[in-house]
Amino acid sequence: VAENDAMPTLPKKCGPYISSVTSRGMNLVIRGIVLFFIGVFLALVLNLLQIQRNVTLFPPDVITSIFSSAWWVPPCCGTASAVIGLLYPCMDRHLGEPHKFKREWSSVMRCVAVFVGINHASAKVDFANNIQLSLTLAALSIGLWWTFDRSRSGFGLGVGIAFLATLVSQLLVYNGVYQYTSPDFLYVRSWLPCIFFAGGITMGNIGRQLAMYECKVIAEKSHED
Repeated sequence: VAENDAMPTLPKKCGPYISSVTSRGMNLVIRGIVLFFIGVFLALVLNLLQIQRNVTLFPPDVITSIFSSAWWVPPCCGTASAVIGLLYPCMDRHLGEPHKFKREWSSVMRCVAVFVGINHASAKVDFANNIQLSLTLAALSIGLWWTFDRSRSGFGLGVGIAFLATLVSQLLVYNGVYQYTSPDFLYVRSWLPCIFFAGGITMGNIGRQLAMYECKVIAEKSHED
């Protein structure tokens, strides 16, 4: 009876999982690798948009990749994506607030599409001034959080990620690693925190979805007990 009472609290459909992997440490490694390569891919695609529109400029003697981006950008973004994607479900468990809002891959893919659209707007759409562009992207980024997340932990982590990432960008530009055209927020563009916020929410949702396969392992162990 106790077993039957406990089982309904577990989700019936836990999403994708690797049934042969039961070690939680190995699960973290696999998820980290997947998140890393997703981050690398998004970095190549999104950075290409910025470079084509001359939003970001790299020194002429920098080592470049096939996408004309500095070689260190994709691995740095991949590492950040892995950390963010693993941090979100970890914070959910730590706070005791499991995220249940729109937990399916179709919703995650739509979130990625909206994030790419926000980045595309920052590079392609011409606004009257940077303030108008920044306010528009801020509204779109908060709308992305409200549509695909709506958790307090997600919003807080997104703000923290945006702050830290913007600070790192300021330091990189200050040291001449790369630069932004028409900077209006110290050394960078004022809309940059919005992009980082939206990116944090997006990678957090991907990380949460990848973490769902652990529910299968937990359910099986509970059933055996």
